[in-house]
Amino acid sequence: MSMIIDGLKLMIIGMLTVYVFLLIMILCMNVLAKILAPIAAKFEKKPEPKPAAGNDDALRAAAAAAAFDAHSK
Repeated sequence: MSMIIDGLKLMIIGMLTVYVFLLIMILCMNVLAKILAPIAAKFEKKPEPKPAAGNDDALRAAAAAAAFDAHSK
């Protein structure tokens, strides 16, 4: 019976160790995210402007013509 108790103690100590390590790791990640946020903002890419919506019909017509041409061969 004492070996079972020793095993349970060891299991609890091991699980607590992992839990404390994960808490410390999450805390460090949050602190680093707050510290490095201004630096990361400098490296973010600016979103590219989308093409005008007026060209949408021309693109559809070109795609339809290309599909028709490929299918007819």
